[in-house]
Amino acid sequence: MISTLDNLPKWGKLLLALPVLDIVWVVYRLVRSIEKKNTLGIILAAVLIVVGIPFMWLIDFITLLLQDRIYWID
Repeated sequence: MISTLDNLPKWGKLLLALPVLDIVWVVYRLVRSIEKKNTLGIILAAVLIVVGIPFMWLIDFITLLLQDRIYWID
């Protein structure tokens, strides 16, 4: 899943960063933290699933436009 999303074209990543579809990037963060065994990342990703969805789409959209990647702590 991680490599698939990382290899998407920029327009595909931006499409997934739109408000309702941004759940994909929240789950991406969780899976990425699980793969790296990052406990803090797992906890933060779980919290973002519950409370972060309303504003994370904007942060994801901006970072994808400027850096072509999703920022995360690991």
